[in-house]
Amino acid sequence: MRISKKKKKELIEKFKAHPQDTGSAQVQIAILTERINNLSEHFKTHKKDIHSRRGLLSLVGRRRRLLNYLKKEDPEKYQELIKELKLRK
Repeated sequence: MRISKKKKKELIEKFKAHPQDTGSAQVQIAILTERINNLSEHFKTHKKDIHSRRGLLSLVGRRRRLLNYLKKEDPEKYQELIKELKLRK
């Protein structure tokens, strides 16, 4: 359910906007997406884990708000990010 420090560092390196960036919207969305994917895998084996499902819904909502913000502020970066993370079908 947690992502490893190594994986988190890779995501930050891939999506950072400048060398010192660790908290821009793109980085946060990438990290949240990784956590959401991990939880989705968890639910394949633990179908009745309601407490974790509530946490998943909160992560999805947070990612949605960040995506809306990014779409409003910089539509080009938004399009690149959703293509990179494969969020739309």
